[in-house]
Amino acid sequence: MNNIVYVALVSLYAIFVRWCISLNTYSGAGKKPMFGDYEAQRHWMEISYNLPVHSWYTNSSVNNLLYWGLDYPPLTAYHSWICGFLSQKINPEWVKLNTSRGYERYEHKLFMRYTVLFADVVLFFPVIFLIFKQMKIGETQMIKAAMLTLMYPGLILIDHGHFQYNCISLGLMLFGVLFLSQGRDLLGSIAFCLALNYKQMELYHALPFFCYLLGICFRSQNQNGFFRLIKIGLAVITTFVFCWLPFLSSVESAIQVLHRLFPFARGLYEDKVANVWCTLSLVIKLKNILTTDHIILLCLVSTLVMLLPSSLDLLIRPSIQRFKLALINSSLVFFLFSFQVHEKSILIPAIVVCLQINKEPFWCVWFGVLSTFSMLPLLIKDGLTTAFIGCTLLYIILSLTLYDLVQYTGWKKSLQKLMFSMSILGMAVLTIGSLTVKPPVHLPDLFPVLVSAYSCVHFVIFLFYFHYRQFTLANDRVDEVVLKKKMS
Repeated sequence: MNNIVYVALVSLYAIFVRWCISLNTYSGAGKKPMFGDYEAQRHWMEISYNLPVHSWYTNSSVNNLLYWGLDYPPLTAYHSWICGFLSQKINPEWVKLNTSRGYERYEHKLFMRYTVLFADVVLFFPVIFLIFKQMKIGETQMIKAAMLTLMYPGLILIDHGHFQYNCISLGLMLFGVLFLSQGRDLLGSIAFCLALNYKQMELYHALPFFCYLLGICFRSQNQNGFFRLIKIGLAVITTFVFCWLPFLSSVESAIQVLHRLFPFARGLYEDKVANVWCTLSLVIKLKNILTTDHIILLCLVSTLVMLLPSSLDLLIRPSIQRFKLALINSSLVFFLFSFQVHEKSILIPAIVVCLQINKEPFWCVWFGVLSTFSMLPLLIKDGLTTAFIGCTLLYIILSLTLYDLVQYTGWKKSLQKLMFSMSILGMAVLTIGSLTVKPPVHLPDLFPVLVSAYSCVHFVIFLFYFHYRQFTLANDRVDEVVLKKKMS
């Protein structure tokens, strides 16, 4: 069968699953007065369409920042304006200033779901197929890898269930990876800058991009490397200026946007999240013994220290495969140690883990299942329990069908099977407990805490494993050819 036909069939299947998930409820459905992320995205469309650009991030009588004020970078705001413009053309009631709050009519839900699906199909789907095709792993392996990545349950449940547009920032970041893999450094830099200007959480991937590009330039034995660095720098600056231009009219305007993007006053983490600080709080309540400034400093130092080994290795020995592993390690470190972490941020390392599916099927599938499970309290809160179970089981079945997950023999094979089985069993027990067991009155968050701590232990194991894979990676001959072309 023609390769294009396979791509079409996989895409249609992935779209079908997304549409099924979108038939479920979403974040904050019918929950006054703040509703949830669905209303946040709708409200941003309302604000961006009706107010002048310089008012988008500023508190006023017509823009109460306490009610889902914009807190994502300018590219998200521009995207909201486009959706708001389309909303106004279809039905002005959807974005009527200050009177459309909590709008939940069926036609509007359909429109909102279509905007996510459109972004997913136009941006995320193509880069997934292109990035695996570029790996030259054969058509069959490319289709398998693309299918399993597109069926990753975490992203589907959050974007098409909970309701967000993570597919845009992650798709732009993956285009950055694709372009760098092709030796197109300027396009790769621009694509990643666009991702960062859509969601500030793409900072999780920033250091590997920086170290890889700088390492490539340092490897040059002539002035070509210096001029390449200058061109990359100009491309980055130009992209940021282009995205931020409406907010650069005054220092106060730019600072206000930055203040909204990095709300340190919110606290160490939101809800129960599967990172080190939330898990550590079971033993030590940092907020009771340290000031907010000291906690921020602790998170900053911890994150930087944990980032150094992977980043320095990439800087000294730049290669595409090492770069991809560094993306995993960097984003996992940020998730586990940084300040103000959301449970949904696990999607940021999860997507780059998916890029390793042909090399590390066991670890990638395990990470995919575990990362989705780590968001269980949020998914239960959103009424997506059935969708979570169905999506996860489908992902596991597809994984076992498409790949031989256990690639070792002898005792290593038995150990892998035992690890995976025990881990899945633990997830199943905690899922059943979360749904059926009433926690003690004095421990109302018992199961969210257990889910977070259980997941965190796994993520620490993954962090050590992927660091080990990066440090023991031999120089790839294909990467060396790419490097020579870049330096010539």
